[in-house]
Formats: sequence, C-alpha cells, structure tokens
Amino acid sequence: MKVAVVGATGMVGEVMLKVLAERNFPITELLLVASERSVGKKLSYKGEEHTIIGLETAVAAQPNIAIFSAGGDTSLEWAPKFAEVGTTVVDNSSAWRMDASKKLIVPEINASELTSADKIIANPNCSTIQLVMALNPLHKKYQMKRVVISTYQSVSGTGVKAVKQLENEMAGVQGEMAYPYPINRNALPHCDVFLENGYTKEEMKLAREPQKIMDDRTFSVSATAVRIPTAGGHSESVNVEFHNDFDLAEVRQLLSETPGVTVQDNPDTNTYPMPIYAHDKDDVFVGRIRRDETQRNTLNMWIVSDNLRKGAATNAVQIAEYLVENNLV
Repeated sequence: MKVAVVGATGMVGEVMLKVLAERNFPITELLLVASERSVGKKLSYKGEEHTIIGLETAVAAQPNIAIFSAGGDTSLEWAPKFAEVGTTVVDNSSAWRMDASKKLIVPEINASELTSADKIIANPNCSTIQLVMALNPLHKKYQMKRVVISTYQSVSGTGVKAVKQLENEMAGVQGEMAYPYPINRNALPHCDVFLENGYTKEEMKLAREPQKIMDDRTFSVSATAVRIPTAGGHSESVNVEFHNDFDLAEVRQLLSETPGVTVQDNPDTNTYPMPIYAHDKDDVFVGRIRRDETQRNTLNMWIVSDNLRKGAATNAVQIAEYLVENNLV
C-alpha cells in the first residue's frame, strides 16, 4: 500500500501523519509531498526519516492512495493527474465538495456510497463534519425541517498564519495579520470570503454540504460563522426544527449510541463540551441538549470537535481505511 500525503508540512498534513501512525494505517511505502520550497527537507514518521518530494515525482510513483491537504488550487490541478495514473485521491480542500460527479464522505454516514470507480473523493468542511455527525441520527428518527447554526471557530481553522497572529497579539508583539482585525479579545463574524448574498463561503458550505452528505434536500440550513480566539477546536450552537416530536431522553440515547459521538450533558455538574476537552480527540462532543420552548418540535444543542482531527485529518484517514478494508484501491 503506497500512500502519498500531499501538503505534509502544513498544519493538517502534520496531524494526518500523526493519525496515520496512531491508527496503524497499512503503509508499505510513504511519500511525503509538499511545494517546491520544501522538497529535499526531512520529516519523521514512526521514527523514520522521509525526504519530501514534489508533486510530479509523487504522480510518477503512482501511489495507491493520495491524501491531499494542500489547498483548493493545488487539488484542482493535481488531483486529476493522480487519478489518471490510478491513484485514489482523498481531498481535504473545498475544490471538489460540491462537484456533482464527486462524492462528499463522512464514513459513519455515507462511506457505503464509495466504489473503486471513485478516484477523487471529497472530505467535507470541518464545521460540516461535526454538525452532520450529530444531526444524522436525529434526522433519521425525527426528520429535520430547518437547522439554524452559529459557529465559534478556532484560529487553527484558518492556518498557521492565524495561529501566529493570535500568539503575537497575546504576547503584545507586532506581526503579520491573517485577519483584517485583531483576533485576541475579539470575535470576527467573518470566516472565509463574503459572497454576493451577504453570507461567507464558510456559511454556504454549512448550508449545502449537509444536504449532499445526507442525500436529502428536504431540510434547510442557515448559518452564521464566527472566528474566536481559541487555538483549536470548533464549537457550534445548533437549533433544529423537526417534522416529528421527540423525547429528550431518547435524543440523548440516540446520540450516545452513535459511533464517533460522545454526549457530555449534565448541567448539575457543569458538564458540557468545550474545545479544551475536545483537543486531540476524534469524537464529536454534544451537550446542552434541551427543548426550544418557543417553537414546536425544536431542539437546541451544542456541538464541539477538534477541527484538525475529525474535522479534517481523521475523517480523511477513515475514508482511506474504508477504501482499503473494502478492496476499493
């Protein structure tokens, strides 16, 4: 099993290598791929040093699987080149997510859709993944009508430059700005670029991706995405209106029985999900589960996950695991 990690030197790339090692992914040959400025540098994997190679060299090596986290432009240009030589690409960028010919996969929900013919597979947006992990079992049971979500997203979702901005501001150091305003002691209602409809791209990903993953256009999602000064972990305040009524004890049970979801919900002991507890974990944590008392059949909940793990690297590796286990590569 020859595996390429494209974007190996980036924040998500580093976590991908960590997750591949932790989960003992069956690799016989590992190709670490990055931009030309990183070619020739060394990275360690399971105590062994690997020399970083460029994209052309990686394509020529014809890996079985290439896990991409190198940005949309790189994916648009290079994923088809890997696919042409028989490589199955799992892409973490937004490049292919809403392409009708590409599948958008959260393994716990829709991995069964995958076939050996799928050569470019899209990994969803980090905020989408944790959202659908909690919504999917509830939608199956009660049939969602409308979802209103507000996110509280960490700077790690933007990348190294944003993490450095926060660190600089906390230390009182002038430095390069990833955002148009300070992020320390602030909250920016601005994730990704603004679109003509007044929403950001991040907000529209949250509106559209769940429908594709769950293969259902009968519910709608309205989102406001906010960047906050946490180093890692995304949080979401979610209000869900269902067609059918629900029982809160049953909601908690359904979520508790969902693989990859952990319920943390006890107001008596101040037990609820927080980014500090989700750090370096793969589960999606759900709490503050309560009925919306202003509207029928409507639920409020709070969802937290490590955006670099289940929101990116772990989900991509889980897709690769499914491909291997089912002889699709």
